[in-house]
Amino acid sequence: MMSSSSKLKLVEFFYDVISPYSWLAFEVFCRYRNVWDINLKLRPALLGGVYRGSGNRSPDDVPRKYHYMGMDLLRLGSYAAVPLRAPTQPVHALMAKGSLAAMRFVTAVGEMETDGDDKVEKVSRELWKRIWSKDQDISQLASLAEVGRQAGLSAKKVEELLELSQDSAIKHKLRDTTQEALDYGGFGFPLTVCHVDGEAKIFFGSDRFEIMAHCLGEKWVGPQPVQEAIMKATMAS
Repeated sequence: MMSSSSKLKLVEFFYDVISPYSWLAFEVFCRYRNVWDINLKLRPALLGGVYRGSGNRSPDDVPRKYHYMGMDLLRLGSYAAVPLRAPTQPVHALMAKGSLAAMRFVTAVGEMETDGDDKVEKVSRELWKRIWSKDQDISQLASLAEVGRQAGLSAKKVEELLELSQDSAIKHKLRDTTQEALDYGGFGFPLTVCHVDGEAKIFFGSDRFEIMAHCLGEKWVGPQPVQEAIMKATMAS
């Protein structure tokens, strides 16, 4: 378990709720934030902006990649215990509607937090659940309001956040964070930046945890560390 006296290593996690692979990595990181000696910093950004800035292409532009992704997500969701289920009209949900309003809302939540990323974590999770598990909208203000309430925010706070999300300062904040991901060399999400011994080590994807653990000097015990520890303890007794 994490030692209170140890110096925590900063881990920046850049993500967009439009990305299902980001949800997988997000949940695993949230499980490990109290297992590894890390300071996990959630960095909501825009995947579309990273695609444009890096010259990358969306998976739906590559039919074989898009077909594989559907099968891959089901397997990974089962492995990581994340309830992934693709929307019935994925191209419409991902490309036509997008996540701009949602990520501005998450950014607004982050700007109002005073102690860590607790509310950012909860709001982000509820957004992923809506689009990647319940097949529900995340682009309308009414949808974002429901997300806020599901995350435990008061009606008054949700109203304030929706208004703040339209402010130019929040738009600039989201754009700047997206640019930071590009400046690190990002070309897609999830993008993880592990700061170790003064060096920023970059990882793309949701399947690099074992290598990240090696770089961080930590131990990878699978996507559900608490359950793994209980199982090992049970077998040893």
